[in-house]
Formats: sequence, C-alpha cells, structure tokens
Amino acid sequence: MDEDSAGQRLDNFLFRELKGVPKTHIYRIIRSGEVRRNKGRIGADDRVEAGDVLRIPPIRLSERPAEKAAMAVPARTFPIVFEDEAFLALDKPAGVAVHGGSGVSSGVIEQLRRARPQARFLELVHRLDRETSGLLLIAKKKSALKALQDQFRERETGKTYLALVKGRWPERLKVLDQPLHKYLLADGERRVRVVEAGHPDGMRSVTLVKVQRQLPAPPGVGAGSPEGMSLLEVTIKTGRTHQIRVHLAHAGHPIAGDDKYGDFDLNRQLVRTGLRRMFLHAWRLRLTHPVSGEAMELHSELPLELQAWLDS
Repeated sequence: MDEDSAGQRLDNFLFRELKGVPKTHIYRIIRSGEVRRNKGRIGADDRVEAGDVLRIPPIRLSERPAEKAAMAVPARTFPIVFEDEAFLALDKPAGVAVHGGSGVSSGVIEQLRRARPQARFLELVHRLDRETSGLLLIAKKKSALKALQDQFRERETGKTYLALVKGRWPERLKVLDQPLHKYLLADGERRVRVVEAGHPDGMRSVTLVKVQRQLPAPPGVGAGSPEGMSLLEVTIKTGRTHQIRVHLAHAGHPIAGDDKYGDFDLNRQLVRTGLRRMFLHAWRLRLTHPVSGEAMELHSELPLELQAWLDS
C-alpha cells in the first residue's frame, strides 16, 4: 500500500483498483473474509494504511465492458447547499444510497458523476444511510478529500441530525456513551448492537441528545406511543455505522419509521398518518473549510414530507 492510498476506506480503494469489477462482487468478497489485510480480516469501512499488504482473491472480470455498465447509471442532479472549487454539499433525499453496491446498482456519487461528465474528481467525503436525508459532502479535489476526511476522523466536525422518536425523551438524558458492535445476520445483512464496556469487538460510540420539541401522539397512534413523541437534535461525536438508530433504540426511544431497529407496530400506525419513511435527517454540519481554514456551518432544512407531517 503506497502513501497516496493511505487513509482511504477499503471499499473505495478497491473500487479504484478493480475497475470493471461490480461493486456488489467487491462487497461480497469483503464480507466473506476473502480480502485480508496483513493476514487478518478487514471490513469495508476500515481504512488502509501505508505499508499494508492486501490479499485479494482471483477475480474474473465481467464480460460487459465497464463503459457499458457506466452508461446504465442515470444522470441525476441534487439540490446544492454549498459549492466552491474544493467541495460541494448537497441535500440527499431519503431512499437513495450514497453509492452503488450490496444490491444497489448506483447511488448519489455515480449519478452525480454521470450528470457532471466534465468533473475530473468527485468523491464521497462521508456516508449517510440510504433512508436518511440531508447534508452530504462531495470532494472535488483529492487534497480537499483528505483534509475533510481527516476532520471527520479526528472528530473535528459537528454533525447534528433531527430525529423523531417514540415516547417522551427524558430531558436529563443528554449523553449516550455505549460501545457498538457490527455483526451479520444469516443472510449476510449488516446489523449493529450495543455491547457491554470492555467487549473485545466493541467500538466506543458517543451520541449527544437535545430535545427540540415534545409532541402529542398523532391521532390513531396513541396506543403505539401513549406518551407522545419527541423531536431531537442528535449530535454524533463518533461516526459508527447506524450509531444514532441503535443508541436511540437501545434507550427505549426508537426512531419513527426505522425498519431495522424501530418499533414495527408503531411504524405501521405511522404509515396510516402519512409518515412513510424514517424520520432521520442530517440537519447541520460544522466544519473547517479544507482550503481557506474558515469555520463553516451548513444547514439542510427538513424535507417537505417531514415538515408537512409535523405541521399536520
């Protein structure tokens, strides 16, 4: 592994090195443990470092040329919150993956590249779950990508989400500091759970919670959430997979509409009121500009479908 590749996520590194190999296949060989780093297992979101030795199994390229596969990606533009020569911040809608793979043919980054064929460099700085909407950063220069990813890695950014949860969140509960562990279901789907302190595979995860509004239960869902619901401002100090969803659910207040960690009976009731998605939105992002060093604060207002549901 050379210096230029240091700090990249494994999946991004393999996407670039194994051009023409379907992303679904790359994720499959990572999940199965066929990709090894220094003779040990490595996850898709682990970062490679200079000097690492990667073992990659023999791969047979698809007969379909990579160019033909790229032509199948639809061009799509997204609402832009901020853009300059270094990076852009866009408003990702719910239901769109940030990248292709794991059964998804294409995501935000592939569709944006298709819509901007003249762009020489477009790379994801971070990720959002498919059903989460809101602020997503895309680097337009390699130097900006490294600088922004360094900020995320060193916890120098402030990422705050809006989440609607079941029940009345206790005002005194402001810090969730519980380690998380990733595991796979029998069908290979990824899940995350809270584990006890000292667990060998636990990753320290810190979530800060502030109550923005307490809401009565919508008509028709009183039995599902008799204490009403809470709109929270949730700031993550660590960026673990599904961190907010798992921490809030473990606290007894799952996110409305969460189809993995939520209250499924409540979700069915909420669908009848018009809430047909997970109520989790990347609302505010504080960062330092990767070139000027200027402090920045970006905002993405609630999508119309969420704001309309709250207003109703």
